[in-house]
Amino acid sequence: MQSTNEFSRRHFLATASGVAAACCWGASVEEKEKLPVIPKRVEKAFRSPGKAPNDLQDAPDGLWILDQIDPNKVFKVRYSDGSVIQEIQTESIHGSGITYGNGALWIASTWTLKTLKVDPKTGKTLASFDEPGAGMPKFGKPTRPSGAHGLKWVDGKIWMAMPPSGQIYLIEPETGAAVRSIPGPGIRTHGLAWDNGYLWCAETIDCAIYKLNPEDGKPVAKIQLTKNDPEIHGLALRDGVFWYSDASSGWICRLI
Repeated sequence: MQSTNEFSRRHFLATASGVAAACCWGASVEEKEKLPVIPKRVEKAFRSPGKAPNDLQDAPDGLWILDQIDPNKVFKVRYSDGSVIQEIQTESIHGSGITYGNGALWIASTWTLKTLKVDPKTGKTLASFDEPGAGMPKFGKPTRPSGAHGLKWVDGKIWMAMPPSGQIYLIEPETGAAVRSIPGPGIRTHGLAWDNGYLWCAETIDCAIYKLNPEDGKPVAKIQLTKNDPEIHGLALRDGVFWYSDASSGWICRLI
């Protein structure tokens, strides 16, 4: 396990390199309340094959589901009924983010503060990098530093939601270097999706998915869920349909 001194040193290096956390979020409560709302209805599609589905990645032939039970398994399931196409065992611990690019799965191993490059057939870790902005979460009653949540591969780079710093980072995947960052919409950002030049970000506490300008992080619209709906953690977008996962209840839902 990583020591406090090791974490503090690495967090200082991230700060010195210009990718430190911003002091505020991308929008105030009042600004978020005034955003245009895109009407969507939650439909419970199926239960995850695992117990705690914490992030999603869409693929042409199925939906990748990252389970949070350690060490984390990844399932690929059919969109129609959730039946399992593939199952792999990874080395991720308390994983909260998954995406696919350059022939590999990329998994945010949240409690090790690293993102893993993973062989999608065997689950073997091919490489890893330290995550910028890791630290103590600003929600709940945290007892240990936490790393990234949602990941999304876009044009050869990875967008990474980092709740401790309040930022969403754009990462060079093979080096782990942060290209730049934008402010997230809240203190518990999670799943990410990309749609025609806009970045969508789930914010669990707000029960909302925010449509963000990827240049500055400014929210331009939102999808608002209710507290009676399954809690939103992971996010994916396929053929115009949003899918999300609830690690608490095990539901995989779609928005229609």
